[in-house]
Amino acid sequence: MVKIPAQYKNKEEYVEAIFSAIAHRYDLLNSLLSFNQDKSWRRFAVRRTGLRPGGRGLDVCCGTGMFALEQAKVAGPDGKVVGVDFCEKMLARARLNIAKTPYAGVIELVFGNAVKLPLADDSFDCATIGFALRNVPDIFQTVAEMTRVVRPGGKVVSLELSKPTAPVFKQLYSLYFNRLVPLIGRLGVGISGPYGYLPESLKDFPDQEEIKKIFERAGLKDVHYFRLTGGVVSVHVGTVG
Repeated sequence: MVKIPAQYKNKEEYVEAIFSAIAHRYDLLNSLLSFNQDKSWRRFAVRRTGLRPGGRGLDVCCGTGMFALEQAKVAGPDGKVVGVDFCEKMLARARLNIAKTPYAGVIELVFGNAVKLPLADDSFDCATIGFALRNVPDIFQTVAEMTRVVRPGGKVVSLELSKPTAPVFKQLYSLYFNRLVPLIGRLGVGISGPYGYLPESLKDFPDQEEIKKIFERAGLKDVHYFRLTGGVVSVHVGTVG
C-alpha cells in the first residue's frame, strides 16, 4: 500500500498534490519515460472504444488532455469529448494543450471526481481512463461510474501500467522502473516525491486478471485486455450491458 505522508489526510489529497506539482512537466516526462510510446498506447486504446465520427466520448482523470485529444481526432468536429479531472493545475495545462489544436470546440473540460462523476446516465458512447486507476481512492467505484455514464453497447476502456512477466525483460524493467524512473523524474521536476510515488503506486495495484474481475463486477460484459510493449502497459476493454 502507498504510504501517505503525514501532512495529507488521505490518498486523494496526496495524489492531487503530486499532480499539481508535476503538471508543467507531465507531458514531457511521460514521453521521455515511456520512450515516446505513450502516444501509440493512447491511440491503440482509443481504437478499442468504438468511437465514431460525431460520437460522444468521455475521458476520466483527463490530466493534461492527451487522451481526450485522441478521442477528439476520431469524434471530429461534429462530435463531443468531455474530460473530467479533480486537479485544477492539470486542467489548466489541458486547456493550454487543447487550445493549440483544431479540437478546442470539440473538447469540454469539467472539474469533477472519478468516484462521483458530475454527468448523466447513458450520456456517452465510450469512457476512457489513462494511467489513473492506480491513483483513484476506489477502483471499483470509478469503473462503476464510468459504466453508469456510458450507453448500453458502449465501451469502457482503461490504459494502465502493468508488470511484465517475461524473464530477463521483467528484471530489466523492474530496475528501470524502480530505480531510474524516480531519478529521471526528480531531475525533470526538481523534487523527489512525485516520481518516487510512481513505482510505489504499482506495487500493490491489482494485476490484469483482477482488473478484469473488477470490470465484470461493475456490470461490464465481454471484458478482455491487451498487453502492450511486453506487458509494460495493459488495455482493458468492457462493454456496457
